[in-house]
Amino acid sequence: MSSSATKPTPSAPTGPLGGGRLLAAAMALAVAVAAGAVVFTGASKPQQLLDAGAIVRWGIALFKPAADVAMAATIGFTGLGAFLVAEGHKTMRVARIGRWASISAALWFGATLVVSYLSYGDLAGIPVGSRGYTGQWWSNTWQLEILRNPMLTAIAALVIAVACWWHSSRTSLAWMTALGLLALWPIALSGHAAGSSDHETAVDSLIMHLVPVTLWVGGIIALGVMWGRLGKAAAASVRRYSSVATWCVGFVAFSGVLASTLRVPDLSQYVTTRYGLVIVAKALCLVVLGALGLMQRRRVVAVLERDATDRPSKALFARLALVEALVMGATMGLAAALARSAPPSGQVVESADPVVALTGYPAPPALTPANFFSQWRIEWLMTTFAVIAIVQYVRWAVRLHRRGDHWPIHRTILWVLAWLVFIVTIDSGAGVYGRVMMSVHMAGHMAISMTVPILLVMAAPVTLMLRAWPKRSDGTRGPREVLLSVVHSRYLNVVANPAVSSALFFVSLIVFYYTPFFELALRTHTGHILMNIHFLVSGYLFAWALIGIDPGPKKWPAPLRLLVLLITITFHAFFGVAMMTGSTLLAPSFFTALHYVSDPLRDQQAAGTITWGSGEGPTFLLAMVVAAQWYRSDRIEGQRAERRAERDGDAELKAYNAYLASRGGQGGQAASPGQAEGEEPARQMSSSTTEASSSTTVEGEHDERPEQPSGRAESGRVTVGGIDKE
Repeated sequence: MSSSATKPTPSAPTGPLGGGRLLAAAMALAVAVAAGAVVFTGASKPQQLLDAGAIVRWGIALFKPAADVAMAATIGFTGLGAFLVAEGHKTMRVARIGRWASISAALWFGATLVVSYLSYGDLAGIPVGSRGYTGQWWSNTWQLEILRNPMLTAIAALVIAVACWWHSSRTSLAWMTALGLLALWPIALSGHAAGSSDHETAVDSLIMHLVPVTLWVGGIIALGVMWGRLGKAAAASVRRYSSVATWCVGFVAFSGVLASTLRVPDLSQYVTTRYGLVIVAKALCLVVLGALGLMQRRRVVAVLERDATDRPSKALFARLALVEALVMGATMGLAAALARSAPPSGQVVESADPVVALTGYPAPPALTPANFFSQWRIEWLMTTFAVIAIVQYVRWAVRLHRRGDHWPIHRTILWVLAWLVFIVTIDSGAGVYGRVMMSVHMAGHMAISMTVPILLVMAAPVTLMLRAWPKRSDGTRGPREVLLSVVHSRYLNVVANPAVSSALFFVSLIVFYYTPFFELALRTHTGHILMNIHFLVSGYLFAWALIGIDPGPKKWPAPLRLLVLLITITFHAFFGVAMMTGSTLLAPSFFTALHYVSDPLRDQQAAGTITWGSGEGPTFLLAMVVAAQWYRSDRIEGQRAERRAERDGDAELKAYNAYLASRGGQGGQAASPGQAEGEEPARQMSSSTTEASSSTTVEGEHDERPEQPSGRAESGRVTVGGIDKE
């Protein structure tokens, strides 16, 4: 009894990372560094006009880095429990991680709420404690974006705290990870880079910076806190985290350069201004962390995979995690100080140009063919996603080729072509003029919702991903496991139904354009991003339900799919005609205040013409693909029936003929006995037909993909129709 009390158990936290000391140390260091940085940049000095007092100035500067570290830890805990840790029958790792996620989310909520409360005083220039301060803060929170965004983040943190405390499982933690990452978007909208002249690029660069930094910092904090309880699963968790961290390093570097160029356009200002020096210090910290983390983790993982109980290697990672977490906390303190400091370029001056006021960009030159093809403006978030999609698809196809598996080159071409069309649509003249002209906007909408999805579906990305990604055997959940759970989920079984997907495709079109959602998408960056995502996803689901060959819900018969296509495109044409002949201007307050086109209603009617005419090509292509699949299925079934007849001497036909002969050879009085005699051949025929139908269900799925291997056994698995099965 005394021996067990003095000797720590294998699951007990040991070393400097035990309990929450690492989390507390990272938050304390972030606060200390932020305090020093705001003094260095001069952000702690009283303002000449409307100064809210020292409590507001210092409170925001100190609570903001604490909130950032708690936010990163929360997402790190939920991500670790959902994806990166192995759970045994007797372990309670996921439950413990859920409790830590709840604690850090509560800290995140509290610190963010304080920041929101103090931000009103900073904005209004009144000190905390003034008469009516709390009531004014609450009433203005939902009216002003700079106050509303922190409150939305605080609400998300509160939901995560309650949900993780109430119940923690892999699935629930995965959903909480998604909610935590989604809560980063309001921060990006009002962050220190979001106030630049190019607001959309600033927001895109900041969200591409926040997500990888949060995963990177939060992951190392979560691993450090849970290190003593990971046991033999430590090697797998560190290896999986290292892969995530490697991606994060690249994103942080790219987005950091993009964001800093907006705030400090002159290179000399990086060494001649204090704001620039803080950026340089932050960049150096990230570079050192990336290099050391990559080198050390590879050494640790290599040893732990050979011996999961190697104490020197586990101690090495413990020290590494401690140092990394502290330096990351300091880096987040520098970032918080930048948010409170004025850049060398100065504050953005409001423009009197209505186009700039409504869209954030100056009016493009008059629309001509030359101007249309020469105008480019990159949407960094969506363009980066498209480029990554192209690169990853090609990598997976090359991986299959190197291991001797075949992947049709035409599918790769279709995938690349689809994303190139998407990039051109959002970044070229179609995207530039689509912000100020309804007709050009509608042309881009049709390309994103109808042309791009068809090409993507025909590229069969799900099949490629499932064949390229190996199945994990270490107890963690990777992209393959997540994708399979989505493909076989009840939700996808509903939305991928042809009737449902076609209804979503058409009804959402009506709802979007004939409600305030359309104007919201024209005025705000959030609405614009959601609009493009919705167009792409709804179009993909519609095309997948009709012509998809990837694994998923059972496909309807070809005649029914053609009927769904005909009905949907008919309603789509009616929508175009209604817009073409309508006399009511959509989003009237936007287009009348824009003053870009002389007759907005006529431009809207031209958009209706584009809608009506642009559906012909995609509809014809969808119909041809469905017909080709129908023909191929019938041909394969006929060939299968011929092979079966050759094997059994056409037993099914003989049994049926015998049954007809027995029926025809009996009189009316003998019909009942003759029927009894014919029951056995009928039963044989029914059994044979049932077996053929069952064979068609399995083999037909494979025969529709003749380029995929019919069966390949390796490592205890057999590949059927391109999908690994145990």
